[in-house]
Amino acid sequence: MGTKKELRLSAPTLKVLGVLTSRGHEEISGAEIARAIGLASGTLYPILLRLEQARWANSRWETGDPSELGRPRRRLYKITGEGARKAQAAFRELSFTMGG
Repeated sequence: MGTKKELRLSAPTLKVLGVLTSRGHEEISGAEIARAIGLASGTLYPILLRLEQARWANSRWETGDPSELGRPRRRLYKITGEGARKAQAAFRELSFTMGG
């Protein structure tokens, strides 16, 4: 287990966190996140990986046989308790610094 690296909260990362926190403990696929905020997969998936490495999010593969689902299995993401707390703190700080 490696050490946690400080997460850089870029605008796209904040958008991803916004989607994850709005879903609470409900899981959401990467494709749904991409559609919700208009991020390309080449931008989205590295962000999701960094969120997982920082323990702000968890993911798992959808259960089920792709032939029965009629599509490939999806990777499902959800925010952790720690991620939700840190995201809310970041949103408050951003709002404060922007005069909100």
